[in-house]
Amino acid sequence: MDIATIVGIIFGIVLLLGSILIEGSLSAFWSVSSLMIVLGGTLASTLINFPLNQVVGTMKIIRIAFRNHTTEPGEIIGTLVAFAEKARREGLLALEAEAEVIDESFLKKGIQLIVDGTDPELVRSILDTELIFVEERHKQGALIFENMGASAPAFGMIGTLIGLILMLRNLEDPSTIGPGMAIALITTFYGSLFANLIFLPIAGKLKIRSSEEILNKELMLEGILSIQAGENPRIVAEKMKSFLDPIARRKLDKKDDGEN
Repeated sequence: MDIATIVGIIFGIVLLLGSILIEGSLSAFWSVSSLMIVLGGTLASTLINFPLNQVVGTMKIIRIAFRNHTTEPGEIIGTLVAFAEKARREGLLALEAEAEVIDESFLKKGIQLIVDGTDPELVRSILDTELIFVEERHKQGALIFENMGASAPAFGMIGTLIGLILMLRNLEDPSTIGPGMAIALITTFYGSLFANLIFLPIAGKLKIRSSEEILNKELMLEGILSIQAGENPRIVAEKMKSFLDPIARRKLDKKDDGEN
């Protein structure tokens, strides 16, 4: 579970509720019709922009933002270095049994391809194509929430305009102007709140999760091709470490030195 996402949402809600309670009452910020306009309009806009199966699949996408399940690059490097050592000792066919128990589908496919004796260029082509499609699927999920983040404030403004039109029809009663204006502005408040506290942050977190997974798969691809080429396990490790930023590389080197 990604604690940062949960803490961020709870912290934001608590601060907003606290600031409202300090100055007034929560009931002044509650409007069912405003919620219907903002959430209903945002959902309608999303359904128009994207196919139904992608919109329905957003529930799975949301789980990605709330789960911290990305495998550490160091773990991937360690696994592939162990595979490289075994392949050097026993040959590529010895990795066939290892491939059967791998949970990561991308790595499993890559190991199976090299065990089957597939040409290195074809291995790279197949895995590169899969990598592209994985990245596109991730972009699609983030794009849905970005669309929702853009639509929510717009429908909040539409709700405000509806409220103002209804209010202006009753100008003969000045006592209704103040409450009417407050209700009209609630929809703008809801639109900005949902966009900036929920939809856009989730889109940002999905992009981060995507970049982490793509990096891991690039590490796997480089390691798989190096194993197929019969390179020294130390060289395999160094080639994969080159994909990491300097800080992550130093941490991994310190960990390796500690184990040695």
